[in-house]
Amino acid sequence: MHGYTQGKEEYLNRLRRIEGQIRGLQRMVEEDKYCIDILTQVSAATKALQSVSLGLMDEHLRHCVSDAIAKGGAEADEKIKEASDVIARLVRS
Repeated sequence: MHGYTQGKEEYLNRLRRIEGQIRGLQRMVEEDKYCIDILTQVSAATKALQSVSLGLMDEHLRHCVSDAIAKGGAEADEKIKEASDVIARLVRS
C-alpha cells in the first residue's frame, strides 16, 4: 500500500481540477487571450501541481521512508536516497 492511498480520492480530485485548468489554458491560447492573463493561469496551475507534489512527498516520507527506516538495512538507505533525489528534482523544477 502506498502512503497516499487513504487520500487517493482527494489527490484525484485535485488533479482533475488541474486538468481543467490546463484545458482552460489551451482555450486561452486558442482564443488569443492576453499574454499576462495566460501567464497568470500558468502560475496558478504550476502552484497547484507543486501543492500536489508536496502532499505526495509528505505522504511518502511519513509512510514509505519511515517504514523502511524502521526495518533498517539497504532498503532504508535506498528509500532515503530516492527521497533525496526526488526532492532535488522538485527543487530544480
